[in-house]
Amino acid sequence: MPLDALATGLIETLTAALMMVVGLLPDSLAAPFEYRFMQRALLTSVLVGATCGLLSCFVVLKRWSLLGDAISHAVLPGVAIAYLLGWPFFVGAFVTGALTSLGIGAIERHTRIKSDAAMGLMFTAAFALGIVIISKITTSTHLMHILFGNVLGVQTPALILTLLASLVAVLTIWLAFRPLLLYTFDPQQAQALGFNVSAIHYGLILLLTLTIVASLETVGIILVVAMLITPGATAHLLTDRFGTMLAISVAVGVTSAVAGLVLSVRLDVASGGAIVLVASGLFLIALLAGPRHGLVARYWRRWRFRAS
Repeated sequence: MPLDALATGLIETLTAALMMVVGLLPDSLAAPFEYRFMQRALLTSVLVGATCGLLSCFVVLKRWSLLGDAISHAVLPGVAIAYLLGWPFFVGAFVTGALTSLGIGAIERHTRIKSDAAMGLMFTAAFALGIVIISKITTSTHLMHILFGNVLGVQTPALILTLLASLVAVLTIWLAFRPLLLYTFDPQQAQALGFNVSAIHYGLILLLTLTIVASLETVGIILVVAMLITPGATAHLLTDRFGTMLAISVAVGVTSAVAGLVLSVRLDVASGGAIVLVASGLFLIALLAGPRHGLVARYWRRWRFRAS
């Protein structure tokens, strides 16, 4: 069976499963999902939210927030070039994102420039190149969706690419969970145990690039970095166990994506911005009401200590 036919069948199965869940909602919330484009948007949002939530834990714990920002901006020239050549956005974005990631690593390893400066140099140069190319394109309306996201306009080919990217990310993390876990918390121990730390490093960066590219049409280049940071940061405030952190982060990512999609339809606002605002709201709740690391619990413990 061809790959596209297999992916299409899997999409139909996942959509049917999601619609069973949607059928449990009140009619006022479930009514918009009778349309095919809303079903595609819902499935895309769930896939992107889950994948971003999964990788968000590694981004937060490795302190790679700036790297995620760098890659998300660096894909812009690839998107513009792919538009000019008539190629899929996915191809151009992934190539330029991967080249930028490798360039950051090369500058950091072979010069005196530190990682933060290398990221700043590479992503600003790449983003500026993308802006210059876009300024020469006669029509940039569709490219604006790449910048800011438009999940309601996702077509089946883009959904298939998102599904394949999500499957690659999940399978990679599942198969290489132990070396990734060791590398995240203690790279020296991972190297002492015989793991190829460089391969894990660049593999994780390429996986991050793949996820960013898969999220372009949902939340856009500018906002995708928020979906790679906020779910993991929220989970980090709620638990100290990595397995639980992964589960909470995925739940936050999916909830933010779905709730943001519903709000964007009901309020007629930008879908990418609505998704990120929901995620930020969940982070604020965790920041205030987290059982151990929340501000309320912290002040309560301090007050009890002083009172005793």
